[in-house]
Amino acid sequence: MICAMSSGSALATRLMTTTTELPAMHISRSVSFLTSQQQQYSYYSFLHTCPRIATFTPTKQLKLLASTERISAMASSHVEKLSPSSVSAENPVECGSSVHDASSSSLETQASASPKKRPADENIRDEARRQGLGAPRCTFSAKYVPFSPFEDTEEEYSLDEIIYRSKTGALLDVQHDLEALKKYDATYWKNLFDSRVGKTSWPYGSGVWSKKEWVLPQIDNDDIVSLFEGNSNLFWAERFGKEMLQMNDLWVKQCGISHTGSFKDLGMTVLVSQVNRLRRMKKPLLGVGCASTGDTSAALSAYCAAAGIPAIVFLPANRISIAQLVQPIANGALVLSLDTDFDGCMRLIREVTAELPIYLANSLNSLRLEGQKTAAIEICQQFDWEVPDWVIVPGGNLGNIYAFFKGFHMCKELGLIDRIPRLVCAQAANANPLYLYYKAGWKNFKAIKASNTFASAIQIGDPVSIDRAVFALQNSDGIVEEATEEELMDACAQADLTGMFTCPHTGVALAALIKLRKNGVIRATDRAVVVSTAHGLKFTQSKIDYHSKAIADLPCKFANPPVQVANDFGAVMDVLRRELSLR
Repeated sequence: MICAMSSGSALATRLMTTTTELPAMHISRSVSFLTSQQQQYSYYSFLHTCPRIATFTPTKQLKLLASTERISAMASSHVEKLSPSSVSAENPVECGSSVHDASSSSLETQASASPKKRPADENIRDEARRQGLGAPRCTFSAKYVPFSPFEDTEEEYSLDEIIYRSKTGALLDVQHDLEALKKYDATYWKNLFDSRVGKTSWPYGSGVWSKKEWVLPQIDNDDIVSLFEGNSNLFWAERFGKEMLQMNDLWVKQCGISHTGSFKDLGMTVLVSQVNRLRRMKKPLLGVGCASTGDTSAALSAYCAAAGIPAIVFLPANRISIAQLVQPIANGALVLSLDTDFDGCMRLIREVTAELPIYLANSLNSLRLEGQKTAAIEICQQFDWEVPDWVIVPGGNLGNIYAFFKGFHMCKELGLIDRIPRLVCAQAANANPLYLYYKAGWKNFKAIKASNTFASAIQIGDPVSIDRAVFALQNSDGIVEEATEEELMDACAQADLTGMFTCPHTGVALAALIKLRKNGVIRATDRAVVVSTAHGLKFTQSKIDYHSKAIADLPCKFANPPVQVANDFGAVMDVLRRELSLR
């Protein structure tokens, strides 16, 4: 491989001392002529070791590369054929990638030939493992630091340590080496991320791991546990936006269209992958545990089942839907149904994980947020790197609102976008500690006893990530809004009548949008994104009750119950004439 050659040191010295400065877009122009994977991986691996080559002209890059053994013939024979209009960035600077044996007599032959098919006895993980042999050391890194945005600290921890809080009891945050990431410009990162969308290569087919360098850069590809999560649909809510809100640019980020039916998959792939790594390092971990209102347990159980890691789940008895309960059971988790609410389950799991070597998987663990932040990056990517005006996120334990802020902030810091959208955290009125704190001017936060709500996943009165959420909102000119049970269920029904199939938590976010639009805070011309956190099929009982008008004290004014008709042609015709004439 290029960067492992004896000539690499001298060549690196020449590169670092040159004064030539030209745009980094030359990277993709040069590599477009290196059409075999061997050549491209060699090129990018060398670039990763000597990033200054990115500033050279395409011709000079190829001349320098021609001095190496791997691609000398290819580069030398095509220096003069370099086309400035050829742009390709499909092969990344990869931490843990190397070359694999391939050869061809000419670029023209390679360009016209079909890609080499993977051997029948090799799967995509095997292929990635084979390509990773002899790789250079990754130059990107991340670590735990205390979440103390307004205080300087030298306290830090390796991600391989099993730790959830700082010495003072503060939450931890995953901090990336932004200076290393900034060695590559915004165009490079955009091209890299865009080139991975929709692919099946391991692990980049995942919407989370397609951003691996920004998520968990040092993990080996072979330790990753992925179900190809993410890449969720950005749904244009055309009719709902136009008829209900007079908006033409309303979108719903459907994070619930995922393997287990919720956004929790985005964070769980990162956490379980790190646990998989720790167990391979012989760390004494019996399994992974969580307290859950449903979706967290489903995601944890699925990813642990895929990796063969025991999962332990604490659930509040009789407070989650059957669909949510059956998921961890079906995936083989040890499910403990407790006579308490989520906050009670959370207290117990923290006590248990303090005594037993069970890894804590709740959003107290900041690894989860690294995966969840990729939904924000995806939103920018899906808008061709333009920024929406508003992003509305349902909030319970409040880790997700911070994750979205972190994703947008990282894009801004690395130059991919020029601003952060205004964030709205939407809470159910029956579980609204953040809303009360916001209305009090961020003074004297008080946990509450959350009441029952159809939005059961956010029925949390003492959110772990309160400080993270406040920071995110204060630094995005954010707003907190609430929705009553009637408002959230009506919003769900109205959205469903325009073609969606929403969960109650999405109903909370839609109800908040309706209020802010009615009050003129959100304008008709604004581009707004509502984050849908779970799939409506997990909450069918609430929809059945609504459309049957079986919910006490709720008028259910948008109910659409089935019409009972006799098995008779005349009776059917009478109903059709009556109903169709009214619509």
